[in-house]
Amino acid sequence: MTDKPTLLVTRKLTDAVEARAARDYDARLNADDHEFSTEELLEKCQDVDAVLPCHTEFFTRDVVAQLPTRLKIIANHSVGVDHCDLAALGEKGIVVTNTPDVLSDATAEIAMLCMLGAARRAAEGERMMRDGSWDFWSPAFMVGTQTTGKRFGIVGMGRVGQVTAARARGFGMEIHYSNRSRLAEEKEQGAIFHETVEDLLPHCDVLSLHCPATPETAGLMNAERFNLLPDGAVFVNTARGALVDEDAMIAALKSGKLAAAGLDVYRNEPGGNPEIAKLDNVFLLPHIGSATGDTRDAMGFRALDNLDAFFAGKEPQDRVA
Repeated sequence: MTDKPTLLVTRKLTDAVEARAARDYDARLNADDHEFSTEELLEKCQDVDAVLPCHTEFFTRDVVAQLPTRLKIIANHSVGVDHCDLAALGEKGIVVTNTPDVLSDATAEIAMLCMLGAARRAAEGERMMRDGSWDFWSPAFMVGTQTTGKRFGIVGMGRVGQVTAARARGFGMEIHYSNRSRLAEEKEQGAIFHETVEDLLPHCDVLSLHCPATPETAGLMNAERFNLLPDGAVFVNTARGALVDEDAMIAALKSGKLAAAGLDVYRNEPGGNPEIAKLDNVFLLPHIGSATGDTRDAMGFRALDNLDAFFAGKEPQDRVA
């Protein structure tokens, strides 16, 4: 018997994180890293005090209604909490936390990779080298979009948005942003604030999304908003796929309204969108924004810090519900 809280860890985490979890909790790990069905998730939640999930586990209102009263906290291994019905969990009295701050650098790196990969036609070039079809060169060959000195627009100037802005400044880019509220001058670092997304979009040679997925931001980038971008803009999404009307994006990519897109997230994950994958002018990654060893350790430790605080009778630092 143990008096340690029982913790369900839904996915395979780093060795260091799992070792700490096993030391401090009666930890139930997912050794083969399979994705739980809704039925399996509910079954495994019935006799635990806490869950440490990822964005692959969905705590909808229906799921929350079937959670036991014993379960007191969900400590997410993610910044985004769009997979959790926060209202339902709050009504149930279940605390919810996330892991901000620790993945900002890694995600900003991926945003830059997506921008450059899209703008400089990296996916096309890489395929050409791998399939042996590169047999021609001229000054007109594989001409892409230069980003240095261009206007970089950000929707959502939180932690990740601010770090991404700092990286874009390294390319001499002029930063424009839209946010729920204007940043203090020292955080803006010269960035130009726009009251609305509609006001921002005409000023974006590159547009990068960094806002959370909420009911209010679902489908944020639709046909009308894509049309507000300058012709030949580059679109980057490393936030959440739910922010984008993918049919509208595909139309913009086909028409030339968008020169290219660099994407790390999709409405359907895993798998993505095969219609997007058919397009040459997209640079695609499989949701790896935070996928570095340093960051995954930090995310797991941050989730465990929140659990430690909760079970010590303290307020978790990253409580969102």
